[in-house]
Amino acid sequence: MTISRRTVLAATASAPLVMASLPAAAASASIRIHSARHRGEIDKKIFGNFIEHLGRCITGGIFDEGSPLSDSEGFRKDVMGAVKEMNVPFLRWPGGNFSSNYNWRDGIGPRDKRPPRLEMAWGTVENNRFGTHEFMDYVEKIGAEPYICMNLGTGSWVEAQQWVEYVNGTQDTEVTRLRKKNGRDKPWGVKYWGLGNEMDGYWQMGHRSANDYGAFALEAAKLAKLTDPSVKLIAAGASNFRPGSDWIGWNRTVLDYLKDYADYISLHLYVGNPTNDYADFVASPIEMDQKIDTLAGIIDAAMSNRIDHVTGALNKDGKKIYIALDEWNVWYRARGDSQRGRRILEEHYNLEDALVIAGFLNSLVNHADVVKIANLAQLVNVIAPIFTDDKGLFLQTIYYPLQLFANNVKGNSLELLVDGPSYKSARFDKVPYIDASGSLDGNRLVVNVVNRHQDQPMDLVIGLEDKSFSGPVTVSEVNGPDIKAQNDFGKTLVATRTRSLAASGGTLTCSLPPHSYTQLKAQLA
Repeated sequence: MTISRRTVLAATASAPLVMASLPAAAASASIRIHSARHRGEIDKKIFGNFIEHLGRCITGGIFDEGSPLSDSEGFRKDVMGAVKEMNVPFLRWPGGNFSSNYNWRDGIGPRDKRPPRLEMAWGTVENNRFGTHEFMDYVEKIGAEPYICMNLGTGSWVEAQQWVEYVNGTQDTEVTRLRKKNGRDKPWGVKYWGLGNEMDGYWQMGHRSANDYGAFALEAAKLAKLTDPSVKLIAAGASNFRPGSDWIGWNRTVLDYLKDYADYISLHLYVGNPTNDYADFVASPIEMDQKIDTLAGIIDAAMSNRIDHVTGALNKDGKKIYIALDEWNVWYRARGDSQRGRRILEEHYNLEDALVIAGFLNSLVNHADVVKIANLAQLVNVIAPIFTDDKGLFLQTIYYPLQLFANNVKGNSLELLVDGPSYKSARFDKVPYIDASGSLDGNRLVVNVVNRHQDQPMDLVIGLEDKSFSGPVTVSEVNGPDIKAQNDFGKTLVATRTRSLAASGGTLTCSLPPHSYTQLKAQLA
């Protein structure tokens, strides 16, 4: 019954199962922690987010010109406040599928002179009033680091290279003069650039085979690095996991082409609960674990065969490629062929969705050694934690775990030893009721725990093997009256509630309510 971080057995093809019953009295679980037993340093960019020219994410979301709720630049002030409170550290733009037909030159210069373009990814007309300058202004206002995704669908190498030059160029060229003419004298110095989006997907404009994409992206990568050697490049890894797709082969082929130039390879993952199987749905983070572990192995295999072109030695410089989970979320209600136009992909989240989000965040923290970038898709209105109308906003259930992780989890990711009961679900033979992650920043310990059981509490004992608790422990719990509870305008059923607990020596005991996510913050001595 002992689980080290997560012990995952092979998935089964059995029919959906009802969650196993626990005894009438609360079951028990334990977590053992040693401060020197950790996975690696947590990069704050794993708590990133994503905005795309899709539905009401940007237009009518973060950017709403003429609204009494917006500032002089058109940015919604109430949305900006919620984004800052969520502490978004890293923001991806302009897509997504949108990026695969986006010409960055359409989004610069005076707003009233920018050309409207047919937007084919999501079935609208893009007015281009939000472009490079607006994006860079926005990330500066919210205190985030920018991540720009190039158009390697319908775009050319020259377009991609000149976008890097426009944003980062320091020399006196026609392109940098254009930037200065448009009001920006100094380069922004954007470090993170995506080499296209979901190029393995048949739905993508400019979709290519793995070999064609690898060869094309390699030349784009060369030009980007020649323009600015300091940029970090994210290769378009697998997003197509449909039956018959070879997502493992895609990643290996792409890495064979790009392992000398890419710094990250992306992975996209969306999950849902279309069969209304709570027990299996809340186990979805196991799928993230499996895909991360598989991709990490593919990276290791590719890099073990990397030849240093100067010395002829195998990977002599020790170059590493990390994973960028730059699109992930719960998404299943608002999708399909009907999702075209302006009011689309507007999921309304409930408590069980928030528990899955907390589990995904645990997975990202537990893989801090290999995952260094992650972007929840998306920020506002479109499968998002923040939802607006023309009068205000409300915070969806998934906002609260994102806020707690981004504001409090930092330092080293701890290797937790978790012991507790488990159950069998439709996809997974063994699902721990307790899903957890931990971090240690100096003497500040944060433990995040999801109790997956729908009906029963769990008594949890946290034992420190080489430290002691120093003072009371802050307990922040995200929960609601039932697993289907949703928030709405003027109605908050799911939120964060905080209390304090006493801890003695190296032991902390607490009760985790059913269907809950709990964060415990403590000082150690």
